[in-house]
Amino acid sequence: MDQTIYHNHLTILREELVKALGCTEPIAIAYAGAVARRLLGTMPERCTVSCSGNIVKNVMGVTVPNSGGQRGIAVAATLGIVGGDPDQELAVLNGITDQQREEVRDLLQKDFCACKLIEGVANLYIVVEVSGGGHTALVEIQNTHRNITRMEKDGVSQLQPAAVQEEQSGPAGDRKLLTIENIVEFAKEVNLEEIQPLLEEQIACNMAICEEGLANPYGAEVGRTLLEGNSSPTVGLKARAYAAAGSDARMNGCPMPVVINSGSGNQGITVSVPVVIYAQHYGSSHEKLLRALVVSNLAAVHQKSYIGSLSAYCGVVSAACGAACGVCYLLDHPHTVLEDTITNTIATVGGMVCDGAKSSCAAKISTALQTALLGMKMGVHNRVFQPQEGLVTTDVEGTIQNIGRMGRVGMKSTDVEILNIMLGN
Repeated sequence: MDQTIYHNHLTILREELVKALGCTEPIAIAYAGAVARRLLGTMPERCTVSCSGNIVKNVMGVTVPNSGGQRGIAVAATLGIVGGDPDQELAVLNGITDQQREEVRDLLQKDFCACKLIEGVANLYIVVEVSGGGHTALVEIQNTHRNITRMEKDGVSQLQPAAVQEEQSGPAGDRKLLTIENIVEFAKEVNLEEIQPLLEEQIACNMAICEEGLANPYGAEVGRTLLEGNSSPTVGLKARAYAAAGSDARMNGCPMPVVINSGSGNQGITVSVPVVIYAQHYGSSHEKLLRALVVSNLAAVHQKSYIGSLSAYCGVVSAACGAACGVCYLLDHPHTVLEDTITNTIATVGGMVCDGAKSSCAAKISTALQTALLGMKMGVHNRVFQPQEGLVTTDVEGTIQNIGRMGRVGMKSTDVEILNIMLGN
């Protein structure tokens, strides 16, 4: 295949498949807090966190990992400041101690951290400002969860010119070059040695948290509920249950790491675990599994790139659709079946709303996967929704773009109203 496309897709996978601890929105706040404290050079006396509405929405209902069951923006920022390791980026809260948790509780009772909603900024936007010892420090994150766009001490920028240029130019991989056709071609041709460590980590981490969610009661126990009374579940039900259980655990404070997709741990679980379950069920070779995961991850990124990092469109729809694409590849279904699977899935459940990160995300994962697997079964039997039926158009790329426009532009006002309702406005 074209080497520009090859290296672009490889770069995207390396950018996307990173390890994160807990829900990525509070973790991004904790990361900014940890970087701000290191920049200040001392323990701050005060902290102010300013966030976009989508960040607020995704932090309100989720437990911050290693916090002792606490929730909220102030908890995430203060925990990052007190005990976070900025070098671990989205695993910043790994290694938090009981003593640090107590220190956080004491600081929160003393109104150490103020939180503000800021409007007219990117959907993913965080600013952490700290002061202490006669100095100030500021860290700003935009668009993606690790993308630091400002670092200031006493009002003077601390970003190196090369770093500033890199952050302003955005990710190195060009998502606009992704198509379903070249994703499948890339999966067939990629030298696995170049990507295998990331895929192996995705399998190990994401399967482990799903098994934890099935073994112990987290949240509403969606994954465990799906398997109750099913001593011999179908492969589809097992795939849904495992993925939902991973979200059960993750949304409710489990400190185990997840390898993410499109900036989301829930999407990382959804896009990978069902493919692993199907590979186990059908006895697929490990190489075939890895190549199927390439398809699933990139197919999800491709859809999500038209929607944006955070919106009112629930990202697990893209991830579930990607997982079904991976299963299609795994089972050697024709390319037409893979395309029809996408059309059937996003024409059915595209537009499921995101009302924040919380326990019900697990049920949305199950629903999205059920729809995606139905969409695949329809495709196998040459059944697909037709052009001019809703947002379906004459080719799969056009349909993906239509759904993306609906999620990015059409649901913008929905996003605002969801936030207003959640804030009691």
